Amino acid sequence: MPDNAGEVTAAGIARLAGVGRAAVSNWRRRHADFPKPVGGTETSPSFALPEVEQWLRDQGKLAEVPLRERVWQQLSGHPAGAVTGLVHAGRALLLARDDPDGWRRLTALGDTGFAEALARTLEGGVHSDAVNTPAPAAPAPAELAASVPLLRGVGELAAELGARQTFEFLLGRHLDANPRQYTLTPPGPAELMAALALASQAASVLDPACGTGTLLRAVPHAEAVYGQDADPELAALAGLRLALHGPAEVRTAAADSLRADAFPALTVDAVLCHPPFNERNWGHDELAYDPRWEYGLPARTESELAWVQHALARLREGGTAVLLMPPAAASRRSGRRIRAGLLRRGALRAVIALPAGAAPPYGIPLHLWVLRKPGAGAHPAPELLLVDAAGLPGGEGGGRDKLPWQTVRSAVLDAWAPFDRDGTAEERPGVSRAVPVIELLDDDVDLAPARHLPPPAAAGGADALEAVREELGATLRRTAELTPPAAAPAPHPGTRLPLTTVGELARAGALVLRSGGTGAAAAGVPVLTEQDVLSGTAPSGTLPDGPAEDPVLTETGDVVVPVLGGGTVARVVDEAAAGAALGRNLQLLRPAPAALDPWFLAGFLRGTANNRQASSYATTASRLDVRRLQLPRLPLAEQRRYGERFRALAAFEDALRLAGRLGEQLVQGLHDGLTDGAVRPE
Repeated sequence: MPDNAGEVTAAGIARLAGVGRAAVSNWRRRHADFPKPVGGTETSPSFALPEVEQWLRDQGKLAEVPLRERVWQQLSGHPAGAVTGLVHAGRALLLARDDPDGWRRLTALGDTGFAEALARTLEGGVHSDAVNTPAPAAPAPAELAASVPLLRGVGELAAELGARQTFEFLLGRHLDANPRQYTLTPPGPAELMAALALASQAASVLDPACGTGTLLRAVPHAEAVYGQDADPELAALAGLRLALHGPAEVRTAAADSLRADAFPALTVDAVLCHPPFNERNWGHDELAYDPRWEYGLPARTESELAWVQHALARLREGGTAVLLMPPAAASRRSGRRIRAGLLRRGALRAVIALPAGAAPPYGIPLHLWVLRKPGAGAHPAPELLLVDAAGLPGGEGGGRDKLPWQTVRSAVLDAWAPFDRDGTAEERPGVSRAVPVIELLDDDVDLAPARHLPPPAAAGGADALEAVREELGATLRRTAELTPPAAAPAPHPGTRLPLTTVGELARAGALVLRSGGTGAAAAGVPVLTEQDVLSGTAPSGTLPDGPAEDPVLTETGDVVVPVLGGGTVARVVDEAAAGAALGRNLQLLRPAPAALDPWFLAGFLRGTANNRQASSYATTASRLDVRRLQLPRLPLAEQRRYGERFRALAAFEDALRLAGRLGEQLVQGLHDGLTDGAVRPE
């Protein structure tokens, strides 16, 4: 085995074979010929990828490793670390994109010649005139030697997907595999921030805390993008990602923007930033006399207001900045003097409250601050736009996978567009209001939107509440009709039917197993999420951008099972959910119509004892090994008898859910109507 062969963990083996991690643990115990660990730790060993692939083929558990999976395993097992492998891959992809003939000549060489020739080609920096990244000088041949198998695979994958999509796939997989290591801005907030900054009209854009470049990547037509991050690895990855994304000139730098600004003389059309929150050690003492503090020296506890003023300092007159901010920055007393200065000068134009779960930290409803650099002699704006998107339908308590992003985006931009054009906007109770600045300049200068917006009309008024009440009554009557009849005792209690497992049925061809992934669905294709399955609602999610994997699309009659959390849930896909992409942490079972009834299958998969024996507790969360779930061997006609009863139970369950939601809506609407005067007590 070559020294630079990739390694794979148990989780990677499970992904290769399309099984749960518990199945891999069973293979290690039961098969003496299973490959021995070659690295890792006792609790988290790693295995040689070629040995694992061969063992899986010999066992009939893997016909061929998909190219994407093979390349990912080579990257994740890179001897110098995945980030080094990503940087090497990004440089190679730039070369393959800009000089395809030169790349083909390189790949025709042997491994040693390939590494030496690639090192010479990359000498002097990334192979692109459009990018200047902070990556070190071109790696030596010895450094590239460990990346040769990876780079050959990356070249093959780029021929299938394209250079940009290949890098997005590898970067996305790396970020997914290390969720606690990175603070990421999701695509929804990034696109909204770019739209608020009028980024489509901006020739130059800066992100002074760029991370992996998500915000700059959301800008559609910039001529030049500038990024800086304190982490050299992130700055390098962002530069490569942006260079592969489009034709804009890219400049990235590795340094703390507050302490060591890499672009001190730069002025841009727009600034987008998701700064680090709650930093005490941001440079308060050494930066006390910095000229950027035009609105006042931020307190040691107000690092976010330092980032706000840094963004304003890098804007041209009339340029726009949009920053993602913690809600406390709008009301902390230590920042009231700077907030007042921003209002008096007309620099702060809008404060927008997002629903909780929009971006990390996911537990709090973050704010967007929209700022504009005042021009010389310009009159301060008399009003500030306040928007509370957290109160939109579905925005409260929906969770990060259930946020109504299209609704949020429309509400925010519908309020911002007229305000930006005319300096004022029509009031929408509970959602948006243009507040006179003079009303805000009190002792607190509290800019939290919810404190200054009139309450919404209670659930649309008394008429809407009456409609909810009537629908609830009809649903309760329907629930009573669907209540299951008294259970008849079995004629021979304790008699056990002959059982089989899902794994055995899959091997026999009676059903097909598929796992939800991170593949990019086509535009407009909804995603069935874990929360949708648990709550019985319509597909509501989105998958990450880029063709990471071909998504699994549901069909009528599929059975979908969540694999985390230890719940007893199985959902039969109906016509309304058919065609959706399968989200993460879901397993799809597609029964052969001539062998299995889907409702029979789903009903037995929900058994409590069945789930208990098929679950493992190797980590802090329970995980279900779907292949171990059991169901009885019965003729198809008998399956359908069971299936009809399980279908009736599902209809009863759906009616109960709907009645609960309508009841909560009616109760809250009446509370709101009584308290704000829209409904009389009698």
